[in-house]
Amino acid sequence: MTGRLATLEDLSLSEATTVLVRVDFNVPLDDGKVGDDTRIRAALPTIARIRGTGARVVLCSHLGRPKGKDPSQSLLPVAARLAELIGDDVVFAHETVGDDVVQLAKELPRGGVMMVENLRYEPGEDKNDAEFARALAALGDVFVNDAFGALHRAHASITGVPALRPHAAGLLVEKECAALDRVLRKPEAPFAAILGGAKVADKIGIIDALSRRVDHLFIGGAMAYTFLAAKGEAVGSSRVEADKVELAGKLIERAYARGAKFHLPIDHVVADRFAEDAEPRTVTTIPDGMMGLDIGPATVRAWSEQLERCRTIFWNGPSGVFEWDAFSGGTKGVAEAVAASTGFTVVGGGDSAAAAAKFGLQERYGHVSTGGGASLEYIEKGELPGLAALRT
Repeated sequence: MTGRLATLEDLSLSEATTVLVRVDFNVPLDDGKVGDDTRIRAALPTIARIRGTGARVVLCSHLGRPKGKDPSQSLLPVAARLAELIGDDVVFAHETVGDDVVQLAKELPRGGVMMVENLRYEPGEDKNDAEFARALAALGDVFVNDAFGALHRAHASITGVPALRPHAAGLLVEKECAALDRVLRKPEAPFAAILGGAKVADKIGIIDALSRRVDHLFIGGAMAYTFLAAKGEAVGSSRVEADKVELAGKLIERAYARGAKFHLPIDHVVADRFAEDAEPRTVTTIPDGMMGLDIGPATVRAWSEQLERCRTIFWNGPSGVFEWDAFSGGTKGVAEAVAASTGFTVVGGGDSAAAAAKFGLQERYGHVSTGGGASLEYIEKGELPGLAALRT
């Protein structure tokens, strides 16, 4: 990491300025309406700060992974929700770039807001195409990136545009970095990390990186069964990545060698099939024909006792299939243990943030990240492509 992160204070904004703002409005749509506006609300402080200078705001974001210009993944419903939240008009451009879009931006009134169509409608976005980056940069005099959840992707709107315009991080990106830096660079001990999710393959880097820093590493979710298999424990028909068992064993050994305590489930909520209506059973040893779908109550109690003593906690990934009530108790227990901590707590976005919201606990954490993948990569590597592009 080199250079200081440029912020809004570094930009000279006025009524004569048009600001292109990259936001992360990749939100769920339900029957043509926004299902969860958390990410839109997270960008409101930056939008308000820019509008307060009289500058015009042109917003750009991706939504989903459309193949071509899929109308079901248009940002039009997102623009409508934003208009409701700010209590003002939001002009919507039905194209992403081009002369007509540039003209619409020029016609915005003082403090006006406009949103362009889905960045991923354009193949140049994912390819970090220089020509597309130039067309996008033409929409503003300066560039602000407030899309923390997309900063780990070297796409045109993330790394291409800031090379072409005066640039800065938005308020959300500043807030995210400040919280994650407390975990990454100066965690108060004891420091615990709780990781869940389905695949060991997706978390190898972060498990290895965290084992160098933490006092306690808790592993839940489906990937716990690959680690339990590595220890020779019975896992029944639980999901195990056979090609990662040996690596899982090495990760456990490495953690202990570094002085980190490695915690795995000691009991499980199991079922005979992966289905919401499957009958749950709590066991300490998983029998043949059964699969683990959640950590059990004894595990929650044991983990909670350890977490109570920790001064810094980073949580990313559910401990079970929390979307199904019968298999949500473990994730809820972990969520409550983290919320009860008197130390500094960070929820690393993604499914963890969704779980925190489901259990009504999101207000009880030190920080809830808006970017699961970005927060993990930042903790693992200490930098993101989009952040590097904003440094001066």
